Amino acid sequence: QVQLVESGGGLVQAGGSLKLSCTTSERTISTNAMGWFRQAPGNEREFVAAISYNGGSAFYADSVNGRFTISRDNAKNTVYLQMNSLKPEDTGVYFCAADRLGVLSHDRSRYADEYDYWGQGTQVTVSS
Repeated sequence: QVQLVESGGGLVQAGGSLKLSCTTSERTISTNAMGWFRQAPGNEREFVAAISYNGGSAFYADSVNGRFTISRDNAKNTVYLQMNSLKPEDTGVYFCAADRLGVLSHDRSRYADEYDYWGQGTQVTVSS
């Protein structure tokens, strides 16, 4: 079992930006496809973005496409989620996840069950 650690969450006004990070000290994640999910109170966990092991492909939920960017620095064993033009509906706990596979298809990347390792989450609150 690998424990991922997210950071970078906080309180921001609508229209602002945050950059989340996800890493682990337990092993390399450079061979893993990675994803970001979020969960608002009373809602199910939903897909936000995913990236292949080498950054060659990335996928986004329609709700964040054009505003959020997922990236990775394998030398730092870290995956990022740059969030711009934040909206109140972006509020929630953001989780990163790792898949044993290096590449996921567009469809498979959106399902939480596809991922093997998870972090504890970081809270993002966007005020109006």
